[in-house]
Amino acid sequence: MTQSTASRFVYVTYIRTTPEKLWNALIDPAFTRQYWAGTHQVSNWRVGADWKIMIPDGRVGDSGKILVFDPPSRLSMSWQNEFVPEMKAEGHSTCTYDLEPAGTAVKLTVTHEIGKADSKLIGGVSQGWPHLLASLKS
Repeated sequence: MTQSTASRFVYVTYIRTTPEKLWNALIDPAFTRQYWAGTHQVSNWRVGADWKIMIPDGRVGDSGKILVFDPPSRLSMSWQNEFVPEMKAEGHSTCTYDLEPAGTAVKLTVTHEIGKADSKLIGGVSQGWPHLLASLKS
């Protein structure tokens, strides 16, 4: 029997829009506030740049660095939770958005992974991503 040393969450959804509009919805702070519980992302969106999710009360919710920035098809960032001690202790995970044209829609694949089995962070995001992406679609 092989024991897993990593945790991964993958979510695929289709959104009736263009890759460019979806890309903008994923990185524009004014737009993300509309579907991401009032939070917004701060970055200059270049490879190696810092990235943060700002909570409405001014705290940093999550942080990391931009790993891949390839508009409008792929965005990847390191990701560390900043306010739940047991999640923060796990260190950085990686979150990747892959966007692919699919007829009149865009196939969005979100992959969130960490090199740790039974990750509390991956357990948390596996609950959060479906809600967040449903909100993005509506």
